[in-house]
Amino acid sequence: MERDVEVGVERREVFEGRCQCGQARYRITGESVALFVCHCTECKHQSASAFGMALWIRKFSREMLGGALGSWVRTTPSGKQLIGEFCERCGSRLFHQMADQADTMSIKPGTLDTALELEPVAHIWTSSAQSWVQLPSSILSYPANPPTFEEIFAAWRLQKEKVTALPRSAPQVPSNDPLK
Repeated sequence: MERDVEVGVERREVFEGRCQCGQARYRITGESVALFVCHCTECKHQSASAFGMALWIRKFSREMLGGALGSWVRTTPSGKQLIGEFCERCGSRLFHQMADQADTMSIKPGTLDTALELEPVAHIWTSSAQSWVQLPSSILSYPANPPTFEEIFAAWRLQKEKVTALPRSAPQVPSNDPLK
């Protein structure tokens, strides 16, 4: 998360990131509602790794700062259409969005310019997890898709509240002393 922006009483977060080659750059402004790890076969194929991650953003606006996106649509097991968007040059996946959910998108967290201060609050599709993956016992875990994501949303809100309640250190002012 780059920074928070106040809009009325609503706090909107700003996320900036890029693809692997750096051509496709973006700025997303909205409300983060979940960060989770998915072990389903589709996410493993898409990420070319042991799992995928998703940072869900609601009430968002998207600004492309450079590059062009391509898209690909697949049908999910529930019959819905999922749109994946990627850099046309290097193919890095940047976003996912369900075709019937215009107000919610998913950022691939590995594309963010700065690391999130928060950790995933859930693992889903754990029945498909690689045998060597150690699942944390302290967070939510589901063998497939959860019946609803409300428990994940609640855990995310709680984690965000805890992090924003922590005192932050004062910014460091550069010293003119060459020995410091």
